[in-house]
Amino acid sequence: MKILYFSRSYTPHDHRFLRALAGTPHSVSFLQLEPAKRQTEIRPVPAGVEVIPWLGGRAPFRWQDVPALAADLRRVVKEHQPDVIHAGPVQSAGYIAAMSGFQPLVTMSWGSDLLLDADKNAWWQRVTRYTLKRTTVLAGDCLAVQQKAARFGFPAERAVLFPWGVDLQRFVPGQAEDFRASLGWQDAFVVLSLRSWEQLYGVDVLVRGFARAAQQAPGLRLLLLSGGSQADVIRAILEEHQVLDRVHFAGQIGQEDLPVYYHAADLYASASHSDGSSVSLMEALACGLPALVSDIPGNREWLANSPAGWLFPDGDDQAITDAILRAYRRRTELQPVRTAARALAEKRANWQENFKRLLAAYELAQELVRSPFKVNA
Repeated sequence: MKILYFSRSYTPHDHRFLRALAGTPHSVSFLQLEPAKRQTEIRPVPAGVEVIPWLGGRAPFRWQDVPALAADLRRVVKEHQPDVIHAGPVQSAGYIAAMSGFQPLVTMSWGSDLLLDADKNAWWQRVTRYTLKRTTVLAGDCLAVQQKAARFGFPAERAVLFPWGVDLQRFVPGQAEDFRASLGWQDAFVVLSLRSWEQLYGVDVLVRGFARAAQQAPGLRLLLLSGGSQADVIRAILEEHQVLDRVHFAGQIGQEDLPVYYHAADLYASASHSDGSSVSLMEALACGLPALVSDIPGNREWLANSPAGWLFPDGDDQAITDAILRAYRRRTELQPVRTAARALAEKRANWQENFKRLLAAYELAQELVRSPFKVNA
């Protein structure tokens, strides 16, 4: 099978997909729509993947460029003759692939493209509907994504549930005593945040909740990874509550170093306002970390009625404060939560097993195109 993988940018997620695809007997090529706004992946495109030069990939994506990009994608298709196009997110790479008219098209939702962006305004709704109408198979990482696609008229029988999963051999329970000691945090209770500092991910809400908890519990510390446009807001919150010295700003961490940060933590926390099946949540669970996350549909599918962690009302920083303090006061009793977290990851977040569902989506798309009645039913 010749697979054309078409993505908006080149992120750690893209690297993982491409590396896995390169390890199959299939021929894999890669199209990038635009340069990364903020570099999060320094590893080169995996060996064995052909990077195709084309009109895109040189400048930020603009709606007015779609006709020209779709036309050049048709040229790429004519020259490379792929058997299937894998494209996402829905309203960028997916939309251009749909505009090209190519079938079979496997559109992969990135979670927030359907859960949030699809309802930005009438234009985004139109683009979403157009793309889904011309999608052969939709790969979605959670039931909430599938349900949202159904609201746009996408048939359930052509939707494949594909939680991305994590490498359960890399992300395992462990300790990082030397790292904690280097921070002077040997006896601290460490909360870990990995999300980008953008409004969507609610890091400001999380930081406000942590800051209030830290005022009441001197043993609390925060490992704050990543960065983003809310940097000034986040620092101001910490300064206002006089807890800046309880926080380690780790910056952007490469994928190879991530396990150390999970191992150094006692609690994973995310206040994201929209998520599918969050990869960082799955990594945390795989490392045996209790999870404290916002009560949104994607997270609910993992932690509702689960002993592996807790949900709090989306946007409620006081609820975060209360939950962190409860976990801190129970810190000597959390081993059953850690065990449950790892067990949940082993059951549902195994990348090697879940990746097979993506390959099955490609095969289903080809079968549907060979049987047009099924596509149009």
